Amino acid sequence: MAYLLGIDVGTSGAKTILCDEKGGIAAEAVAEYPVYAPKPGWSEQDPADWWKGVAASVGKALKLGKVKGSAVAGIGLSGQMHGSVFLDKSGQVIRKALLWNDQRTGRECDEIVKRAGGLPKLLKMVANPAFTGFTAPKILWLRNNEKKNFDRVRKVLLPKDYIRYLLTGEYATEVSDASGTLLLDVAKRAWSKELLSKLQLDPDILPPVFESQVVSGVVNAEAARALGVPAGTPVAGGGGDQAMGAVGNGVVRKGVVSSMLGTSGVVFAYTDKMETDPRGRIHTFCHAVPGVWHMMSCMLSAGGMLQWFRDVLCREEIAEAGRRKVDPYAIMDAMAAGAPLGAEGLYCLPYLTGERTPHADPYARGCFIGLTPRHDKALMIRAAIEGITFGMRDSLDIMRGMGVKASEIRLSGGGAKSAFWSQLHADVYGVDCCFTNSSAGSAYGAMIMGGVGAGVWKSVPQACDAVIKTVRRVKKNPKAVREYERVYKPFGALYESLKGNFREIAKVNGLL
Repeated sequence: MAYLLGIDVGTSGAKTILCDEKGGIAAEAVAEYPVYAPKPGWSEQDPADWWKGVAASVGKALKLGKVKGSAVAGIGLSGQMHGSVFLDKSGQVIRKALLWNDQRTGRECDEIVKRAGGLPKLLKMVANPAFTGFTAPKILWLRNNEKKNFDRVRKVLLPKDYIRYLLTGEYATEVSDASGTLLLDVAKRAWSKELLSKLQLDPDILPPVFESQVVSGVVNAEAARALGVPAGTPVAGGGGDQAMGAVGNGVVRKGVVSSMLGTSGVVFAYTDKMETDPRGRIHTFCHAVPGVWHMMSCMLSAGGMLQWFRDVLCREEIAEAGRRKVDPYAIMDAMAAGAPLGAEGLYCLPYLTGERTPHADPYARGCFIGLTPRHDKALMIRAAIEGITFGMRDSLDIMRGMGVKASEIRLSGGGAKSAFWSQLHADVYGVDCCFTNSSAGSAYGAMIMGGVGAGVWKSVPQACDAVIKTVRRVKKNPKAVREYERVYKPFGALYESLKGNFREIAKVNGLL
């Protein structure tokens, strides 16, 4: 039997899944690596750590699955989006990579908008506004702040594409991940010569761009020795982690939307038309399915908000969880479920590290608003979970306004393991939600792309039809839907009221 590898170059670690040619998971393994924060708001990683993590996780997966490397017929890649790997003329890494959650590029974002001739012209060129996490402002930051390093740059690669380079020796990327660089003409699915010219960037620093299922290289001899797989194994383009998570959840047809509850909170919708929000509040990217696109939102702190609350304010619950040998989140979840809908008028803005969509504000901050002496920890946890979900609904409503029909929402991510939070999603969104048999996320989507590239399946939709099935549904509660319509209504106005104050706070702290 032939086997397929799906490799995801994540922020916390490299994950590899090993699947048979019917999509059954034989093994999965993770190898962690560090994130570096040399200054407040900075986030970097060493690309060498990614490669070590990939090699370790592939080796573990093959060992756990009791599968010989010679049985691997195809590889697909996924990875954290927007990160910048700067390579010199010898293909060597010049400095640590700047990551998706790095916030240092506010001035460069302003520079991009100015050079483009304003936001409307930028949106026309690349379909998206300039966000601090995107790749283009990182390149400009290097030019503005580390000129010697910038002068050495000959190629800029995204994280998974650096792994592709080490696997195959080929410089290449694909349309879904390239969409998040802010340098791709998303409508034409090619690099934007116009914006590159306005930014005075040499197009040659970017790799060739392909459709996501295309085999853009084969495993070379050196990588074969490092990973224990055959030289010549095809490596498909793959995709950015969100596109691969959507493929891995079967979001490849009209009407199907995914809601992913991880550290960040992502709403992802398939669309067969290239639509752009004129205010730039959500992303429009190329999908990993040829000839179609997706709309996407990304709240920077979803599960991250709850993680902060757990670590800082739930010491007692952590201790209790240790005694009971359960997850502290299970205790917090039960506390929130026992609190009343609407948290007795308490609202939470979960913008701990700024916000990306729909507000595009690196200076936004987290808040609890409406506190009274009656509010206890359980009500605060409930308000936090509701606030995260309200923030994700903000973006879903924008997509709906652009013509997206959300007839089914597929839930995934760590937060979706909570029965309480899953029901809350159905009630806040006003749409039945469901779960599929796919739980391996982006790595599973990458495996599917590897299978299509290797000829196991003819197309991405055909592969998803073959291996992904709905296994459980969460029906909306009509009464709760009506109540949440009332409770949700004030939420959006809170950020608008405070955004000026957030900027003043940033000035006080020297961030502006």
